[in-house]
Amino acid sequence: MSKINILAVANHPEILETIIRLINQNEPWHGIPAGSLEEAEEVLRLNSVDLVLLGVGVDEETGGKITSLCQSIDPRIVCLRHFGGGSGLLYSEIRHALAGG
Repeated sequence: MSKINILAVANHPEILETIIRLINQNEPWHGIPAGSLEEAEEVLRLNSVDLVLLGVGVDEETGGKITSLCQSIDPRIVCLRHFGGGSGLLYSEIRHALAGG
């Protein structure tokens, strides 16, 4: 079974580190961190990404640019806003998005 690549974008390093740690606790998931728009663009161009998690500090403009880039690279890439709320909510949001919801 191949890993599900999840790009997490957040402007706060400690929060980004926590999100990646939580993602990687799930065997089929592989978290890839990006702390800026530029890092996110590079990851998207160099990796196969299944889901993009837009986290804390990602403003609407940056989120829109990332979403547009995802659609141009592969329209199947799901973009999801995550505002916190604990690991249970994070896992639920990711599972729901991957299931097509």
